[in-house]
Amino acid sequence: MTRELAPLTRRSTASPWRTLVVRAALALALLVTAFLLLWFDRDGLKDHIDGHLTFAEVIYFTMITITTVGYGDIVPVTEKARLIDAFLITPIRLFIWLIFLGTAFELVFKRAWEKWRMKQIQKELCGHVVVAGFGKNGSTAAERLLAEGLSPESLVVIDCHSDRCELARGLGAAVIEGDASSDAILHAVHVNRAARLIVSAGRDDTGILVVLSARKLSPSLDIAVVVRNHDNEDIALAAGANRVINPVAVAGAMLAANHSTGRQPHEGAQIGQVREAASGS
Repeated sequence: MTRELAPLTRRSTASPWRTLVVRAALALALLVTAFLLLWFDRDGLKDHIDGHLTFAEVIYFTMITITTVGYGDIVPVTEKARLIDAFLITPIRLFIWLIFLGTAFELVFKRAWEKWRMKQIQKELCGHVVVAGFGKNGSTAAERLLAEGLSPESLVVIDCHSDRCELARGLGAAVIEGDASSDAILHAVHVNRAARLIVSAGRDDTGILVVLSARKLSPSLDIAVVVRNHDNEDIALAAGANRVINPVAVAGAMLAANHSTGRQPHEGAQIGQVREAASGS
């Protein structure tokens, strides 16, 4: 039986509800414009039923004219009314239809296409970098990888917080909202075909559990994990991590180095030391 993978998502260019409201307002404005044109030139229209046009009948004629070709019960009879219908009402009709068709494409077809496209990307994921946990450390690592030339298409983020997922989408990364220690989620990001896994779960026990789950699925995967308690470093290595980064220990070593030398190193050198510690070089 084929396992149904959790879906990847990426940044959307605009809110669908905002798009819908803007287009509905534009369509309404065009309808009002068409009604005003017909109302002020109602003397050029003829009602074949009773020969008299009321306010409601002009509204009716506007809607029928915009949405269909009309029923023939009310028709323009003067030259001016026919010119208004040909050069003003007809373009309004076309614009409104284009708005409706564009909205249908945006909200239905385009989203279906995007969903299918993301499934294809998900199937073909290979050699990518997975960041499990998009908090301070995870997001900083992702931003650094992108700055160093990693393509956003090769970056996959897992986090259980929707606000963090939205931030990751803002970077162009593919995102799955869920628990990174779950085998189903790790299967969904094809961790077995990933080049690297960076684990920054916020809690040492959660991070070690993610390492255990990922190592079980991918024995050769390169895994770096952030831990904050020195006692958990050996446990993380035993769980299968290739590198264990303790931000507290790194910061302490840098502060001690500054004190022993009696001078303050350049900020770039500090960043370089942290990057070397994080990459294991």
